Order: sequence, then structure tokens, then C-alpha cells
Amino acid sequence: MKSKISFGEYIEGRNYKVLDERQLRASAGIMLLLGIIASINGFILNKYTIIPYISGFLLLNFIIGIFINPKYAPTMLIAKVFVYKQSQLPIGAIQKKFAWSLGLILSAIIFTLSLFLVNDSSYFDPVCLLCIICLMLLYLETAFGICVGCKFYDLAIGLKLIKKPAEKPNCMGDACEV
Repeated sequence: MKSKISFGEYIEGRNYKVLDERQLRASAGIMLLLGIIASINGFILNKYTIIPYISGFLLLNFIIGIFINPKYAPTMLIAKVFVYKQSQLPIGAIQKKFAWSLGLILSAIIFTLSLFLVNDSSYFDPVCLLCIICLMLLYLETAFGICVGCKFYDLAIGLKLIKKPAEKPNCMGDACEV
């Protein structure tokens, strides 16, 4: 019996957990769209009240994805609707979990700072900078399939900050060399 709480799942022919890259990229595109909506409202229209709602939603999305299962994360559920007719493209889940953990940290910081930003505009610069970083990372993932978090995962293995997995998980286009 498969566990409902898992980051990725085993498939035939792979000794490591995998996720569907197409669904992940569509999810990143949805998060990018939400981030653009928050950024335009906050940083162009000076309506800061929407930023905590969107960053809070993204924080919840990452919490569900990391601690329960990414297939139950709201953006992944919506993404599944967009890619349901496409064949699955399995990629290693371990580096995506690392990348999603970085997204969790960034969204938590943005959410916390944006709560203060609503009443104090001195938080504008750090929130704006972090939002730009998030938008850039999401854009690279959505448009080009470049997972910067996965690159950081490889770097962490190279620096021996984390343990090298027994079997090398594949990345999009086999771009990751562990």
C-alpha cells in the first residue's frame, strides 16, 4: 500500500522517488503568475494588502507539498488540469524537495515581512528584493526548465554539506550531474 505522505513516488525502473516534471513546471508557472499579480499590486500600485495573502497561499502550498505530498499542493492540483493529456516526464524527487524547501523559506520570509509592510513601508525594499528573486527563480523553472534549487542541491553535495544519494537521480534533460 502506497503512503499518502511522501515527496515523490517510486516507479518501475527507478530506484529513487520521482515527480512529474511537466506538472512541476506548470505549478511553477501558476506560482509565477500569482507572484506577478502580487508584485504589480504591491510594487506598482502600492496596494500592499494583497502580498500577505498571496505569499501566505504560496507558503501553504510549499508546506503541503513538502510535509504531506506535492500532489496535494494546490498549485500542483491546478497544474494537473493543464497537463493531464501530456505524457509524464519523471525526474528525481530528492533535488526538487531541496528546491521546494528553499521556496518554503523564501515564501515564509516574504509572508512575515509583508505582514509588517502593510503598516510600515520601510519593509518595502527587502520584500521587493525577495519577490524579484522568487519571480526570477520561478521564471527560469517555468520557461527554461532550469531548477536553480536543484543546482544548489548539487552544490551542497559537492561541498559535502549533504550526503550524496546512493543512486544518481535524473534532472530535467539530464542537466544535473551529481
